[in-house]
Amino acid sequence: MRIIKPSALSAHITASVQAATVKLVGLGRHGKRVVLVSTDIVLLTVAMWVGFMLRYGNFFFPTGQTLINILLAPLITVAFFFHFDLYRKVTRYIGGEAINPICIGVCAGALVWGCMMWLTLAAGVPRLALAFYIVSGILLTWGIRQLAARLLRSAGFNTEQVRTGRDKVVIYGAGPQGQDLAQALLRSSRYDPIGFIDPNVSLWGQYVGSFKVYRPERLASLIDRHGVREVMLALPHLQRGERAAVVRSLEALRVLVRTLPGIEDIADGTVTVSKLRPVNADDLLGRDPVAPDVGLLRKSIAGKCVMVTGAGGSIGSEIARQALAQSPSRLVLFESSENALYQIEMEISALSAARTSVGPAAPEIVAHLGNVLDNAAVARVLRQYGVQTIFHAAAHKHVPIIERDPAAGLLNNTFGTNSLAKEAVAAGVERFVFISTDKAVRPTNVMGASKRLAEMALQARASQLTPSETIFAIVRFGNVLDSSGSVVPRFRQQIEAGGPVTVTHPDIVRYFMSIPEAASLVLQAGSMALGGEVFVLEMGEPVRIDNLARSMISLMGFTVKDNNNKLGDIEIRYVGLRPGEKLYEELFLGESTHATQHPRILVAREPMPELDVLKKGLERMQDAVARNDVLTIKSILAELVEGYERSPSATADAAPPASTVQVASPGTLH
Repeated sequence: MRIIKPSALSAHITASVQAATVKLVGLGRHGKRVVLVSTDIVLLTVAMWVGFMLRYGNFFFPTGQTLINILLAPLITVAFFFHFDLYRKVTRYIGGEAINPICIGVCAGALVWGCMMWLTLAAGVPRLALAFYIVSGILLTWGIRQLAARLLRSAGFNTEQVRTGRDKVVIYGAGPQGQDLAQALLRSSRYDPIGFIDPNVSLWGQYVGSFKVYRPERLASLIDRHGVREVMLALPHLQRGERAAVVRSLEALRVLVRTLPGIEDIADGTVTVSKLRPVNADDLLGRDPVAPDVGLLRKSIAGKCVMVTGAGGSIGSEIARQALAQSPSRLVLFESSENALYQIEMEISALSAARTSVGPAAPEIVAHLGNVLDNAAVARVLRQYGVQTIFHAAAHKHVPIIERDPAAGLLNNTFGTNSLAKEAVAAGVERFVFISTDKAVRPTNVMGASKRLAEMALQARASQLTPSETIFAIVRFGNVLDSSGSVVPRFRQQIEAGGPVTVTHPDIVRYFMSIPEAASLVLQAGSMALGGEVFVLEMGEPVRIDNLARSMISLMGFTVKDNNNKLGDIEIRYVGLRPGEKLYEELFLGESTHATQHPRILVAREPMPELDVLKKGLERMQDAVARNDVLTIKSILAELVEGYERSPSATADAAPPASTVQVASPGTLH
């Protein structure tokens, strides 16, 4: 005789129940409905039968008319269940909304059945049986649904796998937005939510809607047990720093992480699957914002004609959006790229129309295709529209490209800025805010040196003007997240393509700031200027690019392939520093920095050459740029720009043949 061990018997029973459950859940809609109806009829019949036995005090098998009477009550009740759409509700996700149709259906069925028995003068229909039927019928039909829902959700049966073609997901955040997201996922054909994760201790082990809430420490086991492929963050109310801490805690898990935007970005208050987006570097590195000084935001914009150069770029477009919110009288978008100008004009016009429907009259939106080196076009625009404030964001900024073609970088960044400044003074512009970069501090590349030379040209102009004339301000900051050319979108594209992710050096570090925060601080810093100051935005802690790449790989659901994990998904390849690139960037040239009324804006008075030296240097540079004389360009930069040294590659053999380049007159510095 074969002896079956208790543990083996338990495993056999579990496997059998799991197989039966899988088959049951795999039935079609009509098949599941037949099972539910049959189960209700059996349970309600048992309830009425037990009620009869309790009344008579003995066990019996009903026959004849008594059997018909007992069977009639459940059939009437089930008909009411159909009427109240109880069988359209999905058992696995059933919640408190099912109790009302069950109670009403059972009570109505019992009432109709009792009336029929009274009208037909049926004998042997006890009132105790009717009362017992109502109570037990509600408890049995409601209880069996809750039990079934819990079993179907339980890890022991793993029935989530039955929903073929659907990705298993966990929602991080059981608040209102998380609940809305869960309902949106249920309505989709792609996702299968299995529960919530929430740091709120009072919710642990409870059910929100039809989903259990787990503590954060359970997330790894839930992922392994259920084959979860994605974690969705529904934490829009958290500050950036808090959200970043949650995101960092998910890096070790091999799942895709997506998030709802901040609550301020969910304009209509509704949560849909389409509003989910991949976690980006802003979520990972973002810091809590400081409330802007409204007075500073409005000082240089409200009621004024504002011009943004480079309006189609990452920073220029965000400055235009935020300037629009401060109600300028006119917003002039100046851009050299036709496509970029078209895109930003359409966006700003739509935003303006939306604001007008609920607020003050819309400002005039003017889009001009042009280059800051075109003196005549710039002068015409400034005078025609009466520009009062300029935010100068137009620039060539890609270090390797400018290193290969330094004349083009200087032409646009230095002489373009100086030419625009000259026309601004002539047109009576009140305020000129120049967007600079941390690469201008002791630069090792031509791009940074061209920006520093532009800073000095503006400082020189400011020193020669009276307070009633144009106020020049320089705002310097580091990298902005997700700007064009930033490592963040490049890393994302490389990961989506299967790698490798290219990092220049394992020790390279950079400062990062979100585009909206940078633009807001630029607007406020520009309003604080008295003339010639260099404002430096406080960038927080520098970020190691290698760590950023590894975090992005993990949060996109992959693992890093390296010597410690040869079976990983994405390789990180170190390609070496590019020409002119430094391992780290600085924000200050000198030591003389002071706080301002804004905690994240500092001001510096930085050294510069004598005016005559600078003027003559710019004239020599103008000639060298016109001749495309790379050796002379770099020699002059080494003379004028502190910290700049000519690249070793700048040899006679490396210099391109001289050619003629048209350079607009930079204007004199007096």
